[in-house]
Amino acid sequence: MTGWLGPEEWQAVALSLRVALWATVASLPFGIFVAYALARWRFPGRQVLNGLVHLPLILPPVVTGYILLLVLGTNAPIGRWLSEALGIEFAFRWTGAALAAAIMAFPLMVRAIRLSIEAVDPKLEQAAATLGASRFRIFRTITLPMILPGLLTGMILSFAKAMGEFGATITFVSNIPGQTRTLPSAIYAFLQVPGGEASALRLVVVSVVIALGALALSEWLARRAAARLGLSEGRT
Repeated sequence: MTGWLGPEEWQAVALSLRVALWATVASLPFGIFVAYALARWRFPGRQVLNGLVHLPLILPPVVTGYILLLVLGTNAPIGRWLSEALGIEFAFRWTGAALAAAIMAFPLMVRAIRLSIEAVDPKLEQAAATLGASRFRIFRTITLPMILPGLLTGMILSFAKAMGEFGATITFVSNIPGQTRTLPSAIYAFLQVPGGEASALRLVVVSVVIALGALALSEWLARRAAARLGLSEGRT
């Protein structure tokens, strides 16, 4: 691929892979916790939490990016405190691109995991509880193995969404070559300059290949995980 893509194009692809990977890995523990809470717990504010989780799917991505800029920008109180006290910066950094991508992809991850948890018979967990197993052990030994297909699907869909995130990312971290110019931002940038159509087209092809590959991998991993659990294809 390095021979087919130019240095600037390859740089955008590599940065997008880095951003999407970190966005998926960093949000996974939160995704599992939120999905489990929505699927199994009843508490005040549950519907509010559900609405907040799905809000990025409803809001224009630019709005999400602008909110991040207001909260975590270099001149924002929280952003300034993180920078001065902990040395953590998000605005106009690749880490900010990963954060924006994680937020935009979070609803897809949570929904896939939540549906898998809701498909698990609660009586299995209750039976383990009567035998003295702790909640963490029940989740680790019973729930987690049974939701593995949905977990893998949520991760891969989240990764694919993070790879294609544009609106929130460009609003929050701009479009800086080599720092925040991800694959979608690079396509946009190439389309703005004369003679950049060829580079944009090559990146479009890469985007399509990655998206289709992610979907195919999601299906394959889900079926493989279901087979290991002894589930029939009709039940999955």
